[in-house]
Amino acid sequence: MHGDKKEMIRIWKVLREKGECEGIIVSQEIRDSWARSRAYGVDPFKRKNHHVLSAEELEKRRIKNRALLEEATVSMQNLFKFTEGSGFAFTLADGDGYLLKRIGDKWELEFTAGANFSEGANWSEQVMGTNAVGLALALGKPVQVFGYEHYCLCATITITTCSASPIFDSDGNVIGVLDITGPFELVNRHTLGMAVAAARSIERQLALCQAYQESEMANMYKSIIMDSMSDGVITLDREGRVTHMNGLAARMLSLDPRTALGKRLCALVPSGNRLFLAKLADNKKLCSEPLILRKTDETVKLAVSCTPLVDRNDQVLGKVVILQAMQQYRRLIKRVAGARAKITFDDIVGSSSNFKSAVKQAERAATSDSHVLLLGESGTGKDLLAQAIHNASSRAGEPFFAINCAALPRELISSELFGYEEGAFTGARKGGNPGKFELADQGTVFLDEIGEMALDLQASLLRVLEEGTVVRLGGTEVIPVNVRVIAATNKNLMDEVRKGRFRLDLYYRLGVIVIQIPPLRERKGDIPELVEHFMKTIGPRMGKKVAGIEDRAMDVLLGYDWPGNVRELSNVIERAISMMLGEVITVDVLPFDIIQSQEGYIPVWEKTPSRDNVEEQLIRNYLRKFKDNKSRVAKELGISRSSLYRKMQKYSIV
Repeated sequence: MHGDKKEMIRIWKVLREKGECEGIIVSQEIRDSWARSRAYGVDPFKRKNHHVLSAEELEKRRIKNRALLEEATVSMQNLFKFTEGSGFAFTLADGDGYLLKRIGDKWELEFTAGANFSEGANWSEQVMGTNAVGLALALGKPVQVFGYEHYCLCATITITTCSASPIFDSDGNVIGVLDITGPFELVNRHTLGMAVAAARSIERQLALCQAYQESEMANMYKSIIMDSMSDGVITLDREGRVTHMNGLAARMLSLDPRTALGKRLCALVPSGNRLFLAKLADNKKLCSEPLILRKTDETVKLAVSCTPLVDRNDQVLGKVVILQAMQQYRRLIKRVAGARAKITFDDIVGSSSNFKSAVKQAERAATSDSHVLLLGESGTGKDLLAQAIHNASSRAGEPFFAINCAALPRELISSELFGYEEGAFTGARKGGNPGKFELADQGTVFLDEIGEMALDLQASLLRVLEEGTVVRLGGTEVIPVNVRVIAATNKNLMDEVRKGRFRLDLYYRLGVIVIQIPPLRERKGDIPELVEHFMKTIGPRMGKKVAGIEDRAMDVLLGYDWPGNVRELSNVIERAISMMLGEVITVDVLPFDIIQSQEGYIPVWEKTPSRDNVEEQLIRNYLRKFKDNKSRVAKELGISRSSLYRKMQKYSIV
């Protein structure tokens, strides 16, 4: 069955003694292995392999090499199906030469076990000398060892002939050996080929398993990362099929991510989303594009970003779509554009009865959602009252956009308010641009100088107020918006209506709540309070300490009619603080035209135009001009410093 045992032993002994035997050719690789075996001190006459692991140690080895063992076992079982009954046995060893698994005919396994060629035994060159397992590990290539070529006699007697091929990992390291043991008379070069083919098959399976695990891990990381994002994320292939969708995107679109995978997005969203789907199918990059998505039971507005995935040949392979709720988009708008109201009713200064009446009306208006029309001269603080109304309303956390209808060119007002689509006009931004009404959704738009708005734009504004929708310039998509409008003007709008310059229907639509803000000349009792407020706020901003204002200066302010109202008063106080030399605002730092405008009031230095008056004023002017440099002032006046000090004492100049 295993050849002539006595003849096998005879040849082995002759080769050991003489190094050669008649008709027997021994390769140099085998002879080199014999030499290494002698150097390792291996006993060629040992009866069996005594280097065998315990059951517990063997199990640890198997766990360590689990992937290799699982894949190799499948290949070994398949090989055994085709060779069963022929006397072949299939053995797997790990990278250290320990046998992990053996499959074969029962009698073959029992026969080879005589030398402990069994699971748990170490068959490296260092332990058992020349053998197929040890030689394949040492050389890192397929080998075939005939019975008499084994270094140990016990192996020659019990194993006969072995064919073994190393198994490599993806980095080229030997991680194991597949060995085929069989009868001498049945073994040929094809047996070695079978071992090599099986080893390569195991390597491919291991590589596939590793790739699969890496892919699974990558998918796991991708899923975790995408689901932890604060935005909805969808990935599409080139046909628009969903390849991944995180939980937030699924909730935004009201979809089940498990059933959505592999389906075209256009088939998943309800009809009526032509623009939304067209934007995604356009193969153009989108950046926070506000788009309407119509779901089965509601309509939502999303800020949509889309990045096409393009290969080297500029072919679109797919897309990554980012969806943001408009609430998040509005927060972004606030950070970028400063769409925020800062003034509250606590910041409003004034206690005169007519002004307090206007403020109370504004406070009541803040509790409703109706549009407001603020009337008053320029500089009365209409913009401040508008901000206070917004901040006291239920829309306080939403955007506040202020637009001066008189400051923007007529051709820009429409695009500023309602937005535009790409190509709507020359110079239009690529991808289009949302208007303030879109961006202020759920918030407030303050239209200052509404009386300056052109009639055609008044019609567009009226449609927005009546229908609650916006259509961008050059577009057809109807975009729903929920915006409160606070308008303001210094004109008499009814006069403008009679002159055909303002629409009566728009006047009534805007003027649901009309608040008249009195001019400063009708609330002069508030001037001291306003002056005090401006000194406290403007002084620190300019780095100056302001202790107060002298009575004569306050009398001048109270006697002036203030055509520029509170804004003019603020500017006058700022100028006075800038010009004053001490810590108190005096008459001489007030604008001359304000002083001169008050009948009967003549500055002290002009009451008696004597030489002393002129000299006093000249000294004061030079001291101010040269910042109290008395040496320089004396030089300019052509007098000594002692004379200058005497004159300053005479005129009570400190």
